[in-house]
Formats: sequence, C-alpha cells, structure tokens
Amino acid sequence: MIVLASQSASRRAMLEAAGIPFRAQPAHVDERAIERAMGEAPPQDIALELARAKALAVFAPGEIVLGSDSLVSCGGRRFDKPASRDQAAEHLRFFSGKVMELHSAAALVRDGEVLWAEPALARLHVASLSEAFIEAYLEAEWPEVAGCVGVFRIEGRGVQLFERIEGDYFTILGMPLLMVQAALRKMGVMPQ
Repeated sequence: MIVLASQSASRRAMLEAAGIPFRAQPAHVDERAIERAMGEAPPQDIALELARAKALAVFAPGEIVLGSDSLVSCGGRRFDKPASRDQAAEHLRFFSGKVMELHSAAALVRDGEVLWAEPALARLHVASLSEAFIEAYLEAEWPEVAGCVGVFRIEGRGVQLFERIEGDYFTILGMPLLMVQAALRKMGVMPQ
C-alpha cells in the first residue's frame, strides 16, 4: 500500500482503476510560495518540485508516499487554477488557437528520502474558441472546472476545447500514472 499525498478525485480514481492499493492523506504545502521561490524556472521543474514537496510533507513512517502536481503553460505564461468564472473565461480566451503545455510530475518518497521523481509533458492544441462557445462551455462546466488547471476536464466536455493532443491520457488527468507504475514495480511495491 502507498500513501497518496493528495485530495484530488482524479488521482484517487486513477489509482483505484489501476488496482493500486493506497490511502489518501492530503499534503499541506504552500504551492504559490514554492512557485514564487522558483521564479522563472522551467514549468516542468516547478511541477516536479511541487510533487516532491507534497510527498515530503506527508508524515507516514516506513510507507511510500506519492506526490503529484500539474501546471499549464501557454504562450510563455504559467497558469494556475482559475480564481473565478471571469478568470476562467480569460484563460480560455488566451488559450484559444494556441498550444497548451500540461506539465505533470510525480514523486515517490519514503522516510524523507526521494526515491523517484519524474516529470511528463502533454501538448494540447486548443481550437479557436468563440465567445459563444466559451460562455456555453462555462455555463455547463462551472464550477466543476474551477479546481482544474487549464479550465478543463479531459474526461468530460473539456475534450471539446482541443483539435489535437500529444501525450498520454493519465498525464493529462494530472499524474503520469504509467511512469508511477513502472517505478513502483522496480521498487517491488507492484508485481512485475
């Protein structure tokens, strides 16, 4: 059994569907402070540091703790979860017709030691979005997408935002699950 350092419903659902035994214990980390401290570091480095920080923040002696984080960059800017519906609309207007990069990372920690940590990248080609589409989309998806970096749930109507996607589905959901499974197998936590 591992400890998931997250309250994320999608990360819990991924582990459950994959049959990986876990218990969830939310990490209490000031994500914005870490981002500020890292300044203009590449987005994948920030996602990786956030994943490590979350895993290290959970006290679970002798257990493997999984931390994960995702962030979006587009047009040279980093984006966080929208603070309001108006901000969500602003984000969608900015993403329209551009390539959104979703940086997802995971880290496995035991007793304060990082055993494994890796970033993953998905590139999402956003369609040209009209004001009418953005309004209808937010009418249907708000407030559920308030907690989603990139203002979408790929497993729902969020798929309508994109013309093309490069990268694996799990990375887009918020955790590079295939890489996590491979690491857990190497550690003997999961069967080979």
